[in-house]
Amino acid sequence: MKGARPLDNVEILLVAQQFDGTFATRNRALFMLGVSVGGRISELLALTIGDVWQNGKPVKDLLFQRRVVKGKQLSRMVPVNADGRTAIADLIAWHQAQYSDLDLDLNPNRPLFPSRKGCGDAAMTRKTGHIVLKEAFEKAGLNGKLATHSLRKSFAQRVYDASGDIYLTQELLGHASVETTQQYLGTSYNKAQRVVEAIETANRNSWRVLLHSPYQLHTDSLIVELQRRGYDATAIVAQMQPRQTGATDDAKVVPISQARRAHQVGAGDERQTRE
Repeated sequence: MKGARPLDNVEILLVAQQFDGTFATRNRALFMLGVSVGGRISELLALTIGDVWQNGKPVKDLLFQRRVVKGKQLSRMVPVNADGRTAIADLIAWHQAQYSDLDLDLNPNRPLFPSRKGCGDAAMTRKTGHIVLKEAFEKAGLNGKLATHSLRKSFAQRVYDASGDIYLTQELLGHASVETTQQYLGTSYNKAQRVVEAIETANRNSWRVLLHSPYQLHTDSLIVELQRRGYDATAIVAQMQPRQTGATDDAKVVPISQARRAHQVGAGDERQTRE
């Protein structure tokens, strides 16, 4: 959902505590798996037991098959961390308790997130997913625009914040282009909060917030950030001085101040040419 905001780790743990009732384990697993692997709600609800439970244990790599991926163009593989594997194990145990005659080996195609109706052979609907997640967000007392898409955005923002690698984030989300990922991420909400708090008058500008704002950036990261701000990144980087002797290509970094000076010089030359 457009505009839905991501959750940070503290909020995720808080929301995870809000599910109750007979289907609490199912609903909690939907939430925790969503924020752990970044699937769209339609992709998550299309998962089967066999997709996540193999050889008697949770998978470490989850394959979103082409049949369930948006546009049905490319399948994608996403690593499953400890949070996701715990959610899977809890959900499988719930399946076995809820449907006592269930043989996992003989029923790999059963929906991972079953509907309340019937014997668990039909998947939960998107409408139900929206309702159970909305109730949990409200019980947690969270504000801002939160929806089913907040699960995917929480995964995306945390991956980017942890790695600083927009291309890795793009691959894990299954976006066709990095430009889509740039627009998708926007500004880190957590970073925005910290920065706004940092400029409170009580702080007297005595400290700075440096969350993915290091003095030096790898050239690839710099290019992406400059492009997001509307600059001609290729031209700016081309004007910069060569890296120091002995530095490897992987270690090449560019001071932000140098990037700004290069942009200013380029803009000045352009003005002189026009004049």
